[in-house]
Amino acid sequence: MEPQLDPMKDDLPLMANTSHMLVKHYVLDLDVDFKSQVIEGFIVLFLETGSRYRRASSTGEEGCQSQFDETCKIRGSEQGHVPVSNASACSSKMEYNDFAVCGKGEKDTSDKNGNHSNEEQASGISSSKNCCDIENHGNEDFLLVLDCCDLSVLKVEEVDVAAVSGIEKFTRSAKLTDVSKELANLRNQIVHELVTLPSDRWKEQLYYYTCCSQAPGCGELLFATGTWSLEIRKSGIRTPADFPHAIRIQYKTKPEGRSVTWTTDQSGRPCVYTMGSPINNRALFPCQEPPIALSTWQASVRTAASFVVLMSGENSAEPVQLQEGIMSWYYYVTMPMPASTFTIAVGCWQEVKQSFTPAVQTNNEFSLPCSQADFRWHEESCGHVEYPCRFQSPAARLQRVIPYRVFAPWCLMKCCEEHLLQLIPQCLSAAYTTLGTHPFSRLDVLIVPSNFSSLGMASPHIIFLSQSVLPGGRHLCGTRLCHEIAHAWFGLAIGARDWTEEWISEGFATFLEDVFWARAQQQLSHDEEKAQQELKALLRWRRLRDEVQNSEEELQVLRPNKESTGEVSESGASIVKHGLKAEKIFMQVHYLKGYFLLRSLARRIGGASYLASLRKFVNKFHGQLVLSQDFLSMLLEDVPEQKESGLTVESIFTNWLDSSGIPKPLLEEGETWKESRLVQQVSGEVTKWIRTNQRIRKSGKKKRRQDEGTFQKLLPDQLVLLLEYLLEEKTLCPRTLQGLEKTYQLRDQDAEVRHRWCELVVKHKYVSAYGDVEKFLREDQAMGVYLYGELMVNEDAKQQELAYKCFAAAREQMDVSSAKVVAEMLF
Repeated sequence: MEPQLDPMKDDLPLMANTSHMLVKHYVLDLDVDFKSQVIEGFIVLFLETGSRYRRASSTGEEGCQSQFDETCKIRGSEQGHVPVSNASACSSKMEYNDFAVCGKGEKDTSDKNGNHSNEEQASGISSSKNCCDIENHGNEDFLLVLDCCDLSVLKVEEVDVAAVSGIEKFTRSAKLTDVSKELANLRNQIVHELVTLPSDRWKEQLYYYTCCSQAPGCGELLFATGTWSLEIRKSGIRTPADFPHAIRIQYKTKPEGRSVTWTTDQSGRPCVYTMGSPINNRALFPCQEPPIALSTWQASVRTAASFVVLMSGENSAEPVQLQEGIMSWYYYVTMPMPASTFTIAVGCWQEVKQSFTPAVQTNNEFSLPCSQADFRWHEESCGHVEYPCRFQSPAARLQRVIPYRVFAPWCLMKCCEEHLLQLIPQCLSAAYTTLGTHPFSRLDVLIVPSNFSSLGMASPHIIFLSQSVLPGGRHLCGTRLCHEIAHAWFGLAIGARDWTEEWISEGFATFLEDVFWARAQQQLSHDEEKAQQELKALLRWRRLRDEVQNSEEELQVLRPNKESTGEVSESGASIVKHGLKAEKIFMQVHYLKGYFLLRSLARRIGGASYLASLRKFVNKFHGQLVLSQDFLSMLLEDVPEQKESGLTVESIFTNWLDSSGIPKPLLEEGETWKESRLVQQVSGEVTKWIRTNQRIRKSGKKKRRQDEGTFQKLLPDQLVLLLEYLLEEKTLCPRTLQGLEKTYQLRDQDAEVRHRWCELVVKHKYVSAYGDVEKFLREDQAMGVYLYGELMVNEDAKQQELAYKCFAAAREQMDVSSAKVVAEMLF
């Protein structure tokens, strides 16, 4: 039984008992139905006993059994179980479903949530609808716990992998008695041999995974669904070693499930996609969510022929027609990844084709400025579990630009062709020049619907981009693309062992975004690169300062678990601190403080040496999960002179990762960027606009055209800073605002600039531009959340009416977390 967790609390529970059993591979076989807004089908899990039980088994069979019994006894206190004295006390928390082993004479019923159950008398097993009964089974039956939420589980059964033709090659001995336990052991042995095949036999492995997933069932298993978990047991099985290692779950999603969103694209066509939910994928399929549960997967997805299925997969799937009007799409992944990185998007997407020759060659010319040591790192064996690794492939190591495709709703295809298609090879090449081998073999980029709650999201082999990055030139599109591409290395190929340390992913991606973009722009001088990055640093410093002033202190800590970081309970279950806090999605503190830490280290060590250390870190830790100290320790080992100057892992924890607020080293540096050439240029323009505003106020309606043509052209980031500085002015006249918009064509700029423009419009109640605010809230939902608050805070009737109107129009399609935050501002 799971802990009595309040689903409205801030912390996200990871329930899976990964220390006892680990899922090594998932096979999904799904149908997507847009009429009912349901995804249904089967998922087959191939399991291995977990690390804790494997250690126990080395003490011998009797000692192992004794230790596992003790594990069951203490499981409640480890996971926060609350003992109950009667069935009614917890029947609302868990729904138990018992199955007959024989499966005969059953009366099929479903409860109100669609979970299948059988009549008690059919099962021949005493009812476990009394949750106390399940608790008592702890000393007898092993429970497999999966992360699961908002799913209707219909059936769970053991898979008879021994029935697969040709599977005998995976058995050490074909000699069997008629004892059922021996047959069960054989099935588990087959699964063990299959999941541990050498990486050079991955094609054969995928073939047999498919065959085994289609094998007949050999007995239904008992299961129970709760708020956050699915618990499965087999009567009489007391240890993970004896528990079935291949199980099949029949289930369906619910339209309100929080892992995917059903909506319409910008062309008004239906679509569904995984939008980076705080609860990850547990409402898409039962899985093991803790990052330690690295697994591979393959999926067959069927839907109407008018739809395109995109997914995190190594292959560019080609649809196969099953029957008239129905197509099937198949994807697979051979690199073990956390289940949370699985991504799917089904819609009427159109592929944006090349109508030009890319400026960056996609051949195998190798120009990475590596030292001989870089090549030696490649020649060494990898430190991860065995899989077909691109870092060990000579061809992959030379591939500057991996194959890529772009998909979008038809109405945005022209916008994508204008900038995005040209930018992808430039950004991929810049990333390769910086870090070396691309961890993934291909890339799809999809422009997702307008209700997407961020500017971008990276998953294996696929990047989601918001439509907000498309208008206004190359800058925002290019920088965001660089950020998401950086996640291929930091966040995906190298993941955080503890999800509360998200700075490892976001801080690195933000830092590398600047490095990649400088190189992607090509022929940028060193001084120009430095000036751009100092301007960006000032903008981020201002954003961090504002966020620190307006957020809870505990949300500003990058390592909230401090010395307990990376620790889990005896079973492997854990809690992601603040994982369900709605406003946390919109916070930038992990991006910004992480970025400034890495920038500070780069300044102390030197740019070239620092990037060489990053390449070394990537080569050593790709395919693995890390903690902050793994990177910091390796970095400081490379530069021992820094230890002598007082830079230690402990001092970095104290100053940067374990405390709230702006780090002390950063407070001293914040003023220096104001001396940058690009920043000084902005300051000069601000002075001109303040004088212009003063003259307009004094002259009334006269001399309207006096100052036209006197202002300099500014870069997009300079425009953002200009508008931020002007936001600090107490009053700006309508004519000044009109002149601003006309001078810089603000309505045609990128979303970052237009966001600041909308803030100016709201602050100064510039009614003539309220249409710009309404358009921004409708089309740029990834960035417009806090504009609602600004519309409300002025207590202006027109502005509040505008806020209510925009929210009413967008609420039904809006991301759940965004809608919750906005509703709290408005009501």
